[in-house]
Amino acid sequence: MVLEVAEIKITPGQEDAFKEAYRSAREFVKVSPGLRSMRMTQGVENPSRFVLLIEWDSVEAHEQGFRETDRFPKWREAIGPYFAEPPFVEHAVDID
Repeated sequence: MVLEVAEIKITPGQEDAFKEAYRSAREFVKVSPGLRSMRMTQGVENPSRFVLLIEWDSVEAHEQGFRETDRFPKWREAIGPYFAEPPFVEHAVDID
């Protein structure tokens, strides 16, 4: 299992519109093979900062099962207009 961590900074004042866009567009991601769980968080001290946490079976499940499909551009088209800057995305694994 790998955890995708995406830090998303939203243009101030657009937080509510972003949340609505996310709620509508998350189905593009949720149907991806290899997806285990998905959740979006919003900063308390900085409400324009969101963190998307997705558990995947593997990095390949994320990249090939979602990013290389026709669903990824639809996802970005829905939520991208609210970005203040490109998201920072990385993968992490649990340690024992």
